Amino acid sequence: MLITYLGHASFLIETGKHRLVFDPFIRGNELTKGKVDFDALKPDFILVSHGHEDHTADLVDLANASGAQVIGSWEMQNWLHQQGIKNTHAMNFGGSWNFPFGRVKFFQAMHTSSFADNSYAGAAGGFIVETEEHCFYYSGDTGLFQDMKLIPMFHDVSFSFFPIGDNFTMDAEQAAMAAEFVNCDKVIAMHFDTFGFIEVDHAAARKSFDQLGKELIIPEIGKSFEL
Repeated sequence: MLITYLGHASFLIETGKHRLVFDPFIRGNELTKGKVDFDALKPDFILVSHGHEDHTADLVDLANASGAQVIGSWEMQNWLHQQGIKNTHAMNFGGSWNFPFGRVKFFQAMHTSSFADNSYAGAAGGFIVETEEHCFYYSGDTGLFQDMKLIPMFHDVSFSFFPIGDNFTMDAEQAAMAAEFVNCDKVIAMHFDTFGFIEVDHAAARKSFDQLGKELIIPEIGKSFEL
C-alpha cells in the first residue's frame, strides 16, 4: 500500500488497482505549493469525513476532473448533488459497504461539521477501511472519545491516521491514547502545522508516542511511503 501525503489531512492511498483520496484540501494550502501535482491525482474514490473547507475545498473540482465516486455522509451526498456531482455513495455511522477496493465502515468523530457557507453538513465522521493489504482507521478531525474502544472489537487495525495539531482536534498526547484505544501501534499524523493554531513540536509529539510504545509517522508533504 503506497501512501502519499497531500498536506493537512489529505492523503492519496494506492491499494491494489485503486487510488483513494481523503479530504481533498490541496490548492488552498500554502504548504503544498510546488509539492503536489493536483492534476496528476486522478483518484477512483474520494472519501470525505466532514464539510469544513479545509477538507472539501478541492472536492468538487477533483470529483469533476476524475469522475471518482465520493463516499461520505447523506448530507454530503445531497450537497454534492447540488454541485452537479452525481457519482456518490452515502453512508451513516455504524454502516459498512463493500467497494471494489475493500470494505468501508463510517465511524463517528467528535467534531463539528458545516460547509463554507455555514450550512449544515451532517455530523463529522471517519472511516475504517479493510483492504487485502491492511485494515486502517482514518479518524477525520476528532477529539479523543471512549467509543474508539469499540473499534478493536470488530477490526484488527494495522495503522491509523490521527490529528495531532490540538486546538481544533486531539493533540499528540491524546492521539497516542487513541492508538491505545484502537489497539494499533503505528499512527500517521495529520492536521498539524498548516496554520498557526495547529503548529506542533515534532520531537515532543513523537515523545508522547514513545512513552506508550507507539510509532508516530510525521509525513512530509508530497512524499510517498509504503506500509
